[in-house]
Amino acid sequence: MTTEVEVVHVFTDDQGRHGNPLAIVDSAAVPAPDRQEVAARWGFSATVFVDLPAEGADSARAAIFTPQVELPFAGHPTVGLAWWLAEHGRPVRTLHVSAGPVEIRRSGHSTWAKALVDWAPRFALVPLETPADVDRARPDDYPAGPHYLWAWIDEFDARVRARMFAPALGIREDEATGAAAVRLTAHLRHALLVEQGRGSILRTTFGSQGWIEVGGLVRAGRSRML
Repeated sequence: MTTEVEVVHVFTDDQGRHGNPLAIVDSAAVPAPDRQEVAARWGFSATVFVDLPAEGADSARAAIFTPQVELPFAGHPTVGLAWWLAEHGRPVRTLHVSAGPVEIRRSGHSTWAKALVDWAPRFALVPLETPADVDRARPDDYPAGPHYLWAWIDEFDARVRARMFAPALGIREDEATGAAAVRLTAHLRHALLVEQGRGSILRTTFGSQGWIEVGGLVRAGRSRML
């Protein structure tokens, strides 16, 4: 089976660097029973399969897979897919994933996804003393996963250094993890600017009744055939 895969990079810095690569696949090209296999062969931390919306529709349906499991919700797939749809002339206000309806908005160049914190996978939040401690951490020290290591860069400005390890999900280290940023935002009860991985940037807002927004910049990658 040959499948066209679109690639975008989600949560880049303001120069378009870094970001978590996301594979986007038209659901019509891959039967549902084969999607986990395609995600595993592709090997990104997330692959999203989208039912492309009709022209003028304001919502779309999508399924999110890691190399090993389907996720009910994840941050960089929803943000990245929403950006990609808008860039291809099909902007939506809602993405329907298995967890529920994810509200989408654009603000400047950033794309935002709003979800309930309980939709996000659970992470072991590991506070460390300094950003340097986060930088020194090794994935092999956290084999069970998923673990989200974090430390304040500047608590007054709510800037955080973070890394995420999830070998149990087939992800040794994730470059930028929106769902983990959602969990950390709920834990700290404050909007955050998160610097994760090699230099990816995630932003969050803290809302009422468990609603959290996660957003950032996205850039296009190269489409490929799998």
